[in-house]
Amino acid sequence: MIQQPQPEITEPETGLIAEKSFMNSSSHVFRLIRVTRLRLTDKRVFGHVGQSWQLQLKYILFVMEEAITQFNGDRSDTASRISSENTAVPDGGRGRAAWKNGQCVLAVSTSSTLYPSFDLSLCRTLLEKEDFQIPVEDFETPLGIALDPPSVRRYLFFNSSLFHFILAPVLYVVLWCATYSSLHRYLAGGTMDFWALCLCVSLVSIFITTAIILILHYNNKEINVNTDVRLVQVNERLARHRLLLGVADWVQQCSGKMQLFCVFWDLSPCLQALTETLEESGFVRDEIENKLKKRMSHLLVVSDVTTSEEADDGLLAEEPDEERPLLVDARERSTSLRQREEAKLTKKYSLIPDCTLSYQAIAYQLLLTYSAVYVRLLVSERLPASSHRPLGTDRNHCTTASLCLCQYVQYKVLH
Repeated sequence: MIQQPQPEITEPETGLIAEKSFMNSSSHVFRLIRVTRLRLTDKRVFGHVGQSWQLQLKYILFVMEEAITQFNGDRSDTASRISSENTAVPDGGRGRAAWKNGQCVLAVSTSSTLYPSFDLSLCRTLLEKEDFQIPVEDFETPLGIALDPPSVRRYLFFNSSLFHFILAPVLYVVLWCATYSSLHRYLAGGTMDFWALCLCVSLVSIFITTAIILILHYNNKEINVNTDVRLVQVNERLARHRLLLGVADWVQQCSGKMQLFCVFWDLSPCLQALTETLEESGFVRDEIENKLKKRMSHLLVVSDVTTSEEADDGLLAEEPDEERPLLVDARERSTSLRQREEAKLTKKYSLIPDCTLSYQAIAYQLLLTYSAVYVRLLVSERLPASSHRPLGTDRNHCTTASLCLCQYVQYKVLH
């Protein structure tokens, strides 16, 4: 005969079967105890037993009944828990569905304040715990290219809120000394003139210092080419996983706090809303192009391009042997090759979208361009107030902020 294959029983199912069998046996014991307690009242069965022994036996049976009742309750809770775990949705799917636009998924601080750097492998590990399976080529590789260069790390420190916090008193002292040294020669020598001069110098220094700090603070609310624009390529990859990145910092208890933030964001509703806005104003396409050039003309990416010497090498190889020099100094040849390798050109790339593209492509490029600065302002609670919301944009796809990403882009570019 052909034996039918027996179904495999997994470990949770085996535990559940054991729980059910034990509960059935305990229920039989429970019924036996209750029958025995009832029989104790029958004098025909336990008439020869003394009254004191009957009382003790009743007490023992009562304790056993209570213990089995409590044990059955605990076992039933365990069984229900196991069955619920077997039928429940996996944690990953339930956790991913629970996220909403604008919620911070991860925040990792820098290992050093003076030389900011982030542990990217730790970031990806923590994201995996939140059920965001992101490959290395979509997270660590582009993020390392964007934030790991020494020049970028130095810029992060000199543009941080901690450096501005230290700069304010130093700038005040330098301005005070410079102003006083320039004006004290005109002092007539009286005491009142001296104190009046010190007061005037202090007021001028305070005014100039405050103006400079306010300008720096205002510039931090705008898109930064050295940090935010460098994260555009990273956000382009992470947008497929419904994540956006941004670097934010602030001063807390006289110490700087710089963090890399990963925010959950589904670009689909914002992309649709911004595309519809561009389509509605499609009859004035030239006006849209003029606004983009006016608001985004300063967003330029400069990259180094090495000069190609392959054509020259090919011409040199085609020379006849009679015209090629017999003796060539190896040192001169290596020097010329090194100079060719070091010869570089800089090329500028504009972030202004090509207006010949479709409205959806333009909207997608605008959302990615302003994604990093939006995350930075979102987590630091420095987004514009809802009163700055463009007219006709009542839909807010982020419940935790005054403006969603598409509304912020309209405010900064199309408003």
